[in-house]
Amino acid sequence: MSQDVPERPASGGLIQALSVPRNAKIGLATGLLLAVGAYLVRVLELLGPFGGTRQYPGLGAEGYFLMLAFVLATATALLVTAVLTVVSAYRLTRELD
Repeated sequence: MSQDVPERPASGGLIQALSVPRNAKIGLATGLLLAVGAYLVRVLELLGPFGGTRQYPGLGAEGYFLMLAFVLATATALLVTAVLTVVSAYRLTRELD
């Protein structure tokens, strides 16, 4: 009782068709550039001194802003990757019509 099962296409085909690896690289670069820029502006006071006088226990101001820069980079990278992948999917569907 063997049934002929059609072969499934490779699972990486959709990922390649939507250019996900390229989109992820662009997203990562964008996120890192934004985070590094924001970190440098804040820590090096490139736009002038910060008016607040807060205490940052443990890590200090630089440590906390470094953690925030990481979160900013990650969130931006994910957002840019998702947007570029949606645009790729839209273009791919338009080509198929």
